[in-house]
Amino acid sequence: MRLLLIRHGQSAGNAADRIQGLNDEPLTELGREQAQALAYRLRAQHCVDGLYSSPLLRALQTAEIVADVLGLDVQIEDRLKEYDPGVVTGMRWEEVQAKYPEIARRWAEDSWRVPIPGEEGADAFQRRVVAAMDEIVKAHDGDQTVAVVAHGGTLSAYLADVLELDFRKRQPWVFANASLSMVIPGGIRPRLALLNDTCHVDHMEERTPLWRSWAGESG
Repeated sequence: MRLLLIRHGQSAGNAADRIQGLNDEPLTELGREQAQALAYRLRAQHCVDGLYSSPLLRALQTAEIVADVLGLDVQIEDRLKEYDPGVVTGMRWEEVQAKYPEIARRWAEDSWRVPIPGEEGADAFQRRVVAAMDEIVKAHDGDQTVAVVAHGGTLSAYLADVLELDFRKRQPWVFANASLSMVIPGGIRPRLALLNDTCHVDHMEERTPLWRSWAGESG
Protein backbone atom coordinates (compact mmCIF):
# COMPACT_ATOMS: atom_id res chain seq x y z
CA MET A 1 0.00 0.00 0.00
CA ARG A 2 1.06 3.57 -0.69
CA LEU A 3 -0.21 6.34 1.56
CA LEU A 4 0.02 9.81 -0.02
CA LEU A 5 0.12 12.59 2.56
CA ILE A 6 -0.94 16.00 1.24
CA ARG A 7 -0.95 19.36 2.95
CA HIS A 8 -3.68 21.70 1.74
CA GLY A 9 -2.97 24.57 -0.63
CA GLN A 10 -2.43 28.11 0.58
CA SER A 11 -5.39 29.38 2.59
CA ALA A 12 -6.51 32.89 3.40
CA GLY A 13 -5.10 32.33 6.88
CA ASN A 14 -1.72 31.28 5.47
CA ALA A 15 -1.64 34.37 3.26
CA ALA A 16 -2.38 36.60 6.28
CA ASP A 17 0.22 34.79 8.44
CA ARG A 18 -2.42 33.70 10.94
CA ILE A 19 -2.11 30.77 13.35
CA GLN A 20 -4.99 28.78 11.94
CA GLY A 21 -5.63 25.71 14.04
CA LEU A 22 -9.38 25.07 13.78
CA ASN A 23 -9.99 28.51 12.26
CA ASP A 24 -11.87 27.69 9.06
CA GLU A 25 -10.82 29.72 6.03
CA PRO A 26 -10.91 28.93 2.30
CA LEU A 27 -8.12 28.56 -0.19
CA THR A 28 -6.67 31.61 -1.89
CA GLU A 29 -6.49 31.74 -5.66
CA LEU A 30 -2.86 30.62 -5.34
CA GLY A 31 -4.00 27.77 -3.10
CA ARG A 32 -6.47 26.59 -5.73
CA GLU A 33 -3.74 26.71 -8.39
CA GLN A 34 -1.44 24.70 -6.14
CA ALA A 35 -4.15 22.09 -5.57
CA GLN A 36 -4.77 21.88 -9.32
CA ALA A 37 -1.07 21.35 -10.03
CA LEU A 38 -0.94 18.65 -7.36
CA ALA A 39 -3.99 16.93 -8.82
CA TYR A 40 -2.44 16.75 -12.29
CA ARG A 41 0.77 15.36 -10.82
CA LEU A 42 -1.17 12.66 -8.99
CA ARG A 43 -3.07 11.76 -12.16
CA ALA A 44 0.20 11.40 -14.08
CA GLN A 45 2.13 9.45 -11.43
CA HIS A 46 -0.32 7.47 -9.31
CA CYS A 47 -3.47 5.39 -9.62
CA VAL A 48 -5.27 6.67 -6.51
CA ASP A 49 -7.91 4.32 -5.10
CA GLY A 50 -9.20 6.39 -2.19
CA LEU A 51 -9.20 10.02 -1.04
CA TYR A 52 -9.68 11.23 2.53
CA SER A 53 -9.80 14.77 3.88
CA SER A 54 -10.00 16.85 7.01
CA PRO A 55 -13.36 18.66 7.17
CA LEU A 56 -11.71 22.08 7.52
CA LEU A 57 -12.39 24.16 4.43
CA ARG A 58 -8.79 24.67 3.29
CA ALA A 59 -8.20 20.90 3.25
CA LEU A 60 -11.62 19.99 1.89
CA GLN A 61 -11.37 22.43 -1.01
CA THR A 62 -7.94 21.01 -1.86
CA ALA A 63 -9.35 17.49 -1.75
CA GLU A 64 -12.33 18.44 -3.92
CA ILE A 65 -10.03 19.85 -6.61
CA VAL A 66 -7.99 16.63 -6.52
CA ALA A 67 -11.16 14.53 -6.56
CA ASP A 68 -12.49 16.34 -9.62
CA VAL A 69 -9.32 15.65 -11.61
CA LEU A 70 -9.01 12.02 -10.46
CA GLY A 71 -12.70 11.14 -10.62
CA LEU A 72 -12.94 10.18 -6.95
CA ASP A 73 -15.26 10.86 -4.05
CA VAL A 74 -13.88 12.62 -0.95
CA GLN A 75 -14.30 10.78 2.33
CA ILE A 76 -14.31 13.25 5.23
CA GLU A 77 -12.56 12.19 8.44
CA ASP A 78 -13.11 14.57 11.35
CA ARG A 79 -10.05 13.34 13.25
CA LEU A 80 -7.76 14.68 10.53
CA LYS A 81 -8.43 18.27 11.64
CA GLU A 82 -5.52 20.50 12.61
CA TYR A 83 -4.31 20.94 16.19
CA ASP A 84 -6.43 23.25 18.33
CA PRO A 85 -4.02 25.89 19.73
CA GLY A 86 -6.59 27.46 22.03
CA VAL A 87 -6.62 31.22 22.61
CA VAL A 88 -4.05 32.02 19.92
CA THR A 89 -6.26 30.59 17.15
CA GLY A 90 -6.59 33.03 14.26
CA MET A 91 -3.96 35.43 15.60
CA ARG A 92 -0.98 36.83 13.76
CA TRP A 93 2.41 36.36 15.43
CA GLU A 94 2.63 40.07 16.21
CA GLU A 95 -0.72 39.83 17.99
CA VAL A 96 0.47 36.91 20.08
CA GLN A 97 3.58 38.88 21.03
CA ALA A 98 1.45 41.85 22.06
CA LYS A 99 -1.29 39.99 23.95
CA TYR A 100 0.63 36.97 25.26
CA PRO A 101 4.31 38.04 25.37
CA GLU A 102 5.37 35.23 27.72
CA ILE A 103 3.76 32.60 25.49
CA ALA A 104 5.46 34.13 22.45
CA ARG A 105 8.86 34.21 24.11
CA ARG A 106 8.72 30.62 25.32
CA TRP A 107 7.03 29.33 22.15
CA ALA A 108 10.03 30.39 20.10
CA GLU A 109 12.17 28.20 22.35
CA ASP A 110 10.00 25.06 22.56
CA SER A 111 6.43 25.25 21.27
CA TRP A 112 5.04 22.01 22.72
CA ARG A 113 6.23 22.75 26.26
CA VAL A 114 4.41 26.08 26.50
CA PRO A 115 0.93 25.74 28.06
CA ILE A 116 -1.66 27.72 26.09
CA PRO A 117 -5.15 28.27 27.56
CA GLY A 118 -7.74 26.18 25.75
CA GLU A 119 -5.32 24.14 23.66
CA GLU A 120 -5.93 20.50 22.75
CA GLY A 121 -2.66 19.06 24.05
CA ALA A 122 0.01 17.27 22.01
CA ASP A 123 -0.68 13.77 23.32
CA ALA A 124 -4.44 13.93 22.70
CA PHE A 125 -3.84 15.40 19.26
CA GLN A 126 -1.42 12.69 18.21
CA ARG A 127 -3.68 9.93 19.53
CA ARG A 128 -6.67 11.08 17.46
CA VAL A 129 -4.59 11.56 14.31
CA VAL A 130 -2.87 8.18 14.56
CA ALA A 131 -6.17 6.42 15.29
CA ALA A 132 -7.69 7.93 12.15
CA MET A 133 -4.69 7.08 9.97
CA ASP A 134 -4.50 3.52 11.28
CA GLU A 135 -8.17 2.98 10.40
CA ILE A 136 -7.61 4.37 6.90
CA VAL A 137 -4.66 2.01 6.35
CA LYS A 138 -6.64 -1.00 7.61
CA ALA A 139 -9.54 -0.18 5.28
CA HIS A 140 -7.41 -0.70 2.15
CA ASP A 141 -5.49 -3.66 0.81
CA GLY A 142 -1.79 -3.84 0.14
CA ASP A 143 -1.99 -2.98 -3.56
CA GLN A 144 -3.91 0.26 -3.20
CA THR A 145 -2.81 3.90 -3.17
CA VAL A 146 -4.69 6.19 -0.82
CA ALA A 147 -4.39 9.98 -0.55
CA VAL A 148 -5.00 11.94 2.65
CA VAL A 149 -5.42 15.72 2.55
CA ALA A 150 -4.83 17.38 5.90
CA HIS A 151 -2.67 19.94 7.72
CA GLY A 152 0.96 20.48 8.67
CA GLY A 153 0.39 19.58 12.31
CA THR A 154 -1.72 16.55 11.44
CA LEU A 155 0.88 15.15 9.07
CA SER A 156 3.66 15.83 11.58
CA ALA A 157 1.80 13.98 14.32
CA TYR A 158 1.38 10.92 12.10
CA LEU A 159 4.93 10.89 10.73
CA ALA A 160 6.41 11.27 14.20
CA ASP A 161 4.51 8.14 15.22
CA VAL A 162 5.53 6.23 12.07
CA LEU A 163 9.20 7.12 12.55
CA GLU A 164 9.08 6.63 16.32
CA LEU A 165 10.08 10.22 17.04
CA ASP A 166 9.13 12.22 20.12
CA PHE A 167 6.27 14.41 18.94
CA ARG A 168 6.87 16.78 21.85
CA LYS A 169 10.19 17.79 20.31
CA ARG A 170 10.63 19.95 17.24
CA GLN A 171 10.41 17.75 14.14
CA PRO A 172 13.05 17.88 11.36
CA TRP A 173 10.59 19.00 8.68
CA VAL A 174 8.09 21.70 7.75
CA PHE A 175 5.29 20.88 5.31
CA ALA A 176 4.79 23.37 2.48
CA ASN A 177 1.37 24.14 1.05
CA ALA A 178 0.27 21.45 -1.44
CA SER A 179 3.32 19.34 -0.62
CA LEU A 180 3.32 15.60 -1.27
CA SER A 181 4.80 12.97 1.05
CA MET A 182 4.47 9.18 0.87
CA VAL A 183 4.51 6.45 3.50
CA ILE A 184 4.55 2.76 2.66
CA PRO A 185 2.97 0.93 5.61
CA GLY A 186 3.48 -2.73 6.36
CA GLY A 187 6.48 -4.99 6.49
CA ILE A 188 8.75 -4.95 9.53
CA ARG A 189 8.08 -1.22 9.87
CA PRO A 190 6.56 1.56 7.73
CA ARG A 191 8.87 3.29 5.25
CA LEU A 192 8.97 7.00 4.43
CA ALA A 193 9.40 7.11 0.66
CA LEU A 194 8.85 10.82 -0.04
CA LEU A 195 8.86 13.92 2.18
CA ASN A 196 7.52 17.40 1.47
CA ASP A 197 7.96 17.19 -2.29
CA THR A 198 6.85 20.43 -3.97
CA CYS A 199 8.25 20.12 -7.49
CA HIS A 200 4.74 20.60 -8.94
CA VAL A 201 4.36 24.03 -7.28
CA ASP A 202 7.95 25.27 -7.04
CA HIS A 203 7.30 27.80 -9.81
CA MET A 204 4.55 29.45 -7.74
CA GLU A 205 5.04 32.24 -5.20
CA GLU A 206 4.88 31.21 -1.54
CA ARG A 207 6.65 32.09 1.69
CA THR A 208 6.71 30.41 5.09
CA PRO A 209 6.05 32.62 8.15
CA LEU A 210 8.74 32.38 10.82
CA TRP A 211 6.33 31.32 13.55
CA ARG A 212 5.43 28.19 11.62
CA SER A 213 8.98 26.88 11.69
CA TRP A 214 9.02 27.47 15.44
CA ALA A 215 5.61 26.08 16.29
CA GLY A 216 5.43 22.83 14.36
CA GLU A 217 3.23 24.52 11.74
CA SER A 218 -0.29 24.73 13.13
CA GLY A 219 -1.96 25.31 9.81
